[in-house]
Amino acid sequence: MGHIRSFVPWIAVAVLTGTVDIRWAALTGLLLALALVAIQRPSGRGWDAQVIEASAVLFLAAYTAAAFAAPDSTAVTHYGPPLSSLWLAATAWGSLALGRPFTLGIARAQTPEHLWNSPLFLQINRVITTVWAAAFTLSGLGGALLRHYRPDAGDARTLLTVATFALPLLFTIRYPTLARARHAAAPEVAAR
Repeated sequence: MGHIRSFVPWIAVAVLTGTVDIRWAALTGLLLALALVAIQRPSGRGWDAQVIEASAVLFLAAYTAAAFAAPDSTAVTHYGPPLSSLWLAATAWGSLALGRPFTLGIARAQTPEHLWNSPLFLQINRVITTVWAAAFTLSGLGGALLRHYRPDAGDARTLLTVATFALPLLFTIRYPTLARARHAAAPEVAAR
């Protein structure tokens, strides 16, 4: 469940936004992101397994600065959450473009080393990262559109946020098993 740990700063900001002053929500997320990196690096967790955490530090540092500089700004208070999703989308799409899906480092921590370079392992991680990238994109664009056209639709924004996190998380949990089973069955089908 390394994926959930990686998203703790983002989840904290999402939960706190609207409940506490935006400055404290952003600062809390930043401190959590810094703490995750500070705890995980000395324990041997590589940067490849902390792409989301490092991305959180960068985004939340800028977001916290913007929140303290202009706490009443509509851009900060209303569009910060969709912008954070779009930032995550850019992180995920960028990792795919670089040929290093952000899920690889996390998956390697849970997978025997002799499988790390197998085509199936790499393909599973490309697919999972693509699902996350699409979900982040949908969350960001949908959240911005809802905020712009339906500013009072808080329940719809919450549902969108939960769905675009929960569905990729469930996919991440289930897909590797399904892909391995399909891969294992493929030679049997070809032999028939």
